[in-house]
Amino acid sequence: MRMQFTAGPDPTDLLTLPWSTALEDWPREKLVSLPRGISRHVVRFARIGGLVYAIKEISADLADREFELLRTLARTGIPVVEAVGVVAGRTTPDGEPLDAALVTKHLRFSLPYRALFSRRLDPNLEPKLLDALAELLVRLHLIGFAWGDCSLSNTLFRRDAGALAAYLVDAETGEMRDQLSKGQRMNDLDIAETNLAGELLDLQMSGLLPESVDPLETAVSVLDRYDSLWRELTEPQPMHTDEWWQIERKMRRLNNLGYDVGQIQINEDNGEMVLETQVVEAGHHRRKLLELTGLDVQENQARRILNDLEAYRTQAVMPETDVDEFTVARHWLTDVFEPVIEAVPAELSERLEPAEIFHEVLEHRWFLSEAAGHEVSMDFATKSYIESVLPFRPEEAALLDPTLMGVGSLDDDSIEE
Repeated sequence: MRMQFTAGPDPTDLLTLPWSTALEDWPREKLVSLPRGISRHVVRFARIGGLVYAIKEISADLADREFELLRTLARTGIPVVEAVGVVAGRTTPDGEPLDAALVTKHLRFSLPYRALFSRRLDPNLEPKLLDALAELLVRLHLIGFAWGDCSLSNTLFRRDAGALAAYLVDAETGEMRDQLSKGQRMNDLDIAETNLAGELLDLQMSGLLPESVDPLETAVSVLDRYDSLWRELTEPQPMHTDEWWQIERKMRRLNNLGYDVGQIQINEDNGEMVLETQVVEAGHHRRKLLELTGLDVQENQARRILNDLEAYRTQAVMPETDVDEFTVARHWLTDVFEPVIEAVPAELSERLEPAEIFHEVLEHRWFLSEAAGHEVSMDFATKSYIESVLPFRPEEAALLDPTLMGVGSLDDDSIEE
């Protein structure tokens, strides 16, 4: 049996799993129930030492290929699940061959689309899901990755300051190239449209889709969302010789979308000037916040936190005083962020990830200040939020009823996921 794992604490723990047994026959005491999407393969979740791993049975060639693709995507900054390893050459005690197993870490505080719809926590869920999926597909295409099976089922979603962030969880059909042609991108979009329509129709038949949502029109709309973002990031922009300010405006617009610009080029043809920008990487605000504070959060969360950090700077630093931004950030962590997170009781800490809790406290503070007619303190807002809001949030890191997924429970091993 061949075990290939990434460096870290995982290999020793994973050796204790019953690899000589088919995944669908693993004992219940080794498994946990988590909401999951529909898959062509048998998938199970195992908890070891406080960590949850997703394990998928698949042929050895496909497992090795997907393992490398997930690691490559992660190195380029694409939001994907963490690939841990591959176990190949598996056999039963009687010598019967078994498929290989691809091991990834379960993404904490994430939910598949069916769980989100089943719990119906957000009245604006559909546009947020589609925006997140369209942006993920744009980011993949920018680096030359053709997904081949873009769907809600192959995506996990995490809250991101009121929006959703999409993570790729299945790269089995993907292919990495230096650059994608328009035809290759359109093929991916056609697949996405077909898969989305089918998944939304399934939700409709299950009674989980609002009557106002048309599955086919909604599926088509993801192409419009994709096209709008793709054009903003890649299309050249005409400009006049006296409009150099357009360069700064374009860069600010791209930064606000969460992207960094690596190269700016001005082309002049037939007396007309064209501004071309090369987008190098998404996550502009996320990287800036990580550099300043060490906090690794989602892009929208980072944008919101940076705004609060800037507000703190204007209040805490005397005018015309020279204080570097790293010093301000360190004091903000100690004075503002950490007290909010530390105030959350242990029994409520799994309701939302810390950055989302902080975002919601800021939102709660704004509403309290509006009602009071004056700005309330962070301490007051935090206490109020913990007492009146957080206890009623569902535990997004908790184990949920797998029947929400429409794929049965662990007792029904006849279902291949």
